[in-house]
Amino acid sequence: MPEDAAAIWRLVVDSGVLDHNSPYSYLILCKHFADTCIVVEYDAEIVGFVTAYRPPTSPQVVFVWQIGVAEFIRGRGLSIGLLDALVHRPACQDVTYLDATVTPSNAASQSMFRAFARRLNTQCVEELCFPEQLFPAEGHEAEYLFHIGPFNVDDR
Repeated sequence: MPEDAAAIWRLVVDSGVLDHNSPYSYLILCKHFADTCIVVEYDAEIVGFVTAYRPPTSPQVVFVWQIGVAEFIRGRGLSIGLLDALVHRPACQDVTYLDATVTPSNAASQSMFRAFARRLNTQCVEELCFPEQLFPAEGHEAEYLFHIGPFNVDDR
């Protein structure tokens, strides 16, 4: 929901590791892709989120744009829970792959996506997606695609 966008943006900025996109991009994600974006609240505050969408050219895929959890609640499996909730959403009922891109220095995300693949009892193929020279900002790391699947919707 668009009402969640500002809180998601603040979590991203506070994370220290996620790319800061414009507040407008989170409004668009929360409005146009509300069926594949999830937030978790604790004491009426958003403490975790996943923003995702179904690429039009790959209808069997759900692409995770970003996933983030407030620092005080990290390490409790909330990220895996968000991914699990995502693939169980009605909007993902025919999804057989989950994709995401991760930088080489983001070891926590790499571990989380590999653990999610193990949870689904499927493979996680990792390959270069966007080399650093494609990014206009100097110092941005390359992004590696984590392609998880196939998984059977009935086995989830």
